Amino acid sequence: MRSDFFQELKDRGLIFQVTDEEALKKQLNEESVKLYIGFDPTADSLHIGHLLPILTLRRFQQNGHVPIALVGGGTGMIGDPSFKDAERQLNTLDTVQDWSQSIKNQLSGIIDFENKENPAIVANNYEWLGELKLIDFLRDIGKNFTINYMMSKESVKRRIESGISYTEFAYQLLQAYDFYELNRRYGCLLQLGGSDQWGNITSGIELIRRESGKQAFGFTMPLITKADGTKFGKTEGNAVWLDPEKTSPYEFYQFWINTDDRDAVKFLKYFTFLPLEEIAAIEAAFTAAPEQRAAQKALAKEVTTLVHGQEAYNQAVRISEALFSGNVKNLSGEEIQQGFKNVPSYQVQTEDVLNLVDILVTAGIEKSKRQAREDITNGAIYVNGDRVQALDYELSGEDKLDGKFIVIRRGKKKYYVLQF
Repeated sequence: MRSDFFQELKDRGLIFQVTDEEALKKQLNEESVKLYIGFDPTADSLHIGHLLPILTLRRFQQNGHVPIALVGGGTGMIGDPSFKDAERQLNTLDTVQDWSQSIKNQLSGIIDFENKENPAIVANNYEWLGELKLIDFLRDIGKNFTINYMMSKESVKRRIESGISYTEFAYQLLQAYDFYELNRRYGCLLQLGGSDQWGNITSGIELIRRESGKQAFGFTMPLITKADGTKFGKTEGNAVWLDPEKTSPYEFYQFWINTDDRDAVKFLKYFTFLPLEEIAAIEAAFTAAPEQRAAQKALAKEVTTLVHGQEAYNQAVRISEALFSGNVKNLSGEEIQQGFKNVPSYQVQTEDVLNLVDILVTAGIEKSKRQAREDITNGAIYVNGDRVQALDYELSGEDKLDGKFIVIRRGKKKYYVLQF
C-alpha cells in the first residue's frame, strides 16, 4: 500500500469532490478500506462511460483496498434521474437480472475477484431491495430525510420543471440504503461515483451517520468531456461498448487511437496504469512530435489490452496497418469482419457473373459498365489490395480471403466487401 496513494489520485485528476478530505486521506494511506461503486443494468453491456469507475476500483485494489462492485439489480428497475432529461423506460425483472449477470461477467474481466489478499466483492442490491416492505422502509429509512433535503439535490432540481415521478424521486433513498447495507454487511466506508452522483452519495453518508453514528466517506470523479465539445463515450453517434460483440476490439481500438490531441495525455492519466513519470515522458515526446501520435498509440494499446487482452490489441493493430497500406491479403476472416464492419457489402449470388466489370455494377460499386471499365482502365480498382486493370479479369476462388471474402477498393479509400 503506497503512502501517497491519495495524492496520486489527485495528480491523475481523478478526484472532483470529496467529503472530509483529510480524514479520508488518512484512512486510505494507513489501512485497507472497503469501497464501492454501483452499476445499474440499463443495457446488456457496460460502455466506456463506465470505464473510469471500473478502472478506479481496480486502482484501489492494486493499492491494497477491497473494491465492492454493486450491480443494481434492484435500482436498475427504477432508474436514476441524475442528469437525465426524461423518465427512463422501466424494464422487467427477468431483463434486469439477465443484464445484471452480463455486467458481473464484464467486471470480472477487469477487477480481480480471486485475489487471495484482497479479493473484490460483487453484490447485487436486489438481494436486499427486493425484500423491502414499504411500511418498514418509510418508517425506518424515509424518516431520516426531509422533502427539503431531497429537493435540494441537483439531480432533482434539474427535473422539477419538466416533471419527475415519485419513483425516480425516491431513487436517492434506495441508493442511500445501498450504502447503509454495504456498510452494515461488509464494513464499506467509501462510495465512489461520477460527479452526477454527489447528491446520492451524500444521502448515503447521512443515513449511515443517523442510523449507526459511523463516519463514511464519498468522492466523485470528474464528468469526462472531450475537448471538441462532443460527448465522451460515443463515436459517430453510437455508444462504445465493452462487449466485443457490440463494439469489436478493432472499433474499440480505433476510438482511442483517434483521441483528440488535447485529450490524449489527460486520458492516459485517467484510463491507464502507466506510472505518472512514464506518462510525463510520453507527453514530452508527444509535444515534440505530435504527428507521431505517441500519446494516442500508448492510450489505445493500454486500454484495448486492459479490456480485451493482448491478442485483441495485436489484431486491431494488424487490421489498422492493413487498411492503411491497402494490403488486406494477410487478414483472417474474423479480422476482415471487424475491419470492414461498417463498409458496404454485397452477398454474391450463385447466378452472379464474376467478371470484374459485371460484379462491380451488380454489387453497386459502380453505377454503370462504362464507369466500371473507365475506373479499371485508369487503375482505380483494387482486388484485395492489388490493382487490376484488365477488363476481362474474372474473380475466382484464389481471390477469396478465408474462402468467403473479396475486398474491393475504389480509389484511395472507398472499400467494399463481397461475401460468398
